[in-house]
Amino acid sequence: MTAFFQENPAVGVAFSGGVDSAWLLHEAVRYARRTAAYFVRTPFQPAFELADAADTARRLGATLRVIDVDILAAPGVAANPPDRCYYCKKALFTRLIAAAAADGLPLVADGSNASDDASDRPGMRALRELGVRSPLRECGVTKSEIRRLAAEAALPVWNKPSYACLATRIPAGTAITAGDLGRVARGEAAFAAAGLSDFRLRLRGGDGLLQVRREQMALAQAILPDLQLRLAGDFGSIMLDSSARESRET
Repeated sequence: MTAFFQENPAVGVAFSGGVDSAWLLHEAVRYARRTAAYFVRTPFQPAFELADAADTARRLGATLRVIDVDILAAPGVAANPPDRCYYCKKALFTRLIAAAAADGLPLVADGSNASDDASDRPGMRALRELGVRSPLRECGVTKSEIRRLAAEAALPVWNKPSYACLATRIPAGTAITAGDLGRVARGEAAFAAAGLSDFRLRLRGGDGLLQVRREQMALAQAILPDLQLRLAGDFGSIMLDSSARESRET
């Protein structure tokens, strides 16, 4: 990582608030001559992501810039095709690159790591086309190594579960609306407040499908009746998926 920032001393960091981009920012603050973190705020991110990003940036002494993007207005996004992530990343990083350039940072880096499989990821194709670099991936740093290093550095997000944007809760081919994103965000916030972690609440028409880890299945069953009543304005019903959710570290 030292060599990367010696070769690229002025870097803008695409900062999501997760552990990968947090460790990348940690290294950029340490080794780059100039850096700043950029959080792109859209309806696809729940409020806690920005809160985590702001807290981590403050702890690292990094400048955090928040860029607001109307992502549903970007071509190819709201229709939600199978390669929606390509159009989304293209729109978001185009704005981010422009913001970083205006701040005098000619290169943008993201937190993709060596454990990520780039073979079938439309979003990574967009990053390659835009010239975004992935130092963690290029330097062979894996997810497990990032978590270990982040824990040693006392980063508060070192054990934060991997998080996919809210758009992934809506089946491909179903148009994405601000209303549906709001329903999902409110639902997941309610289940998180009740004690669930590393879970997903997916839309199935007007209903919801709750997917949890095996160790939280009993808790989910216990809290579901009450939360179904509380969320009745957003979901006709919420069913608990009987198959345990497998967490992904990619």
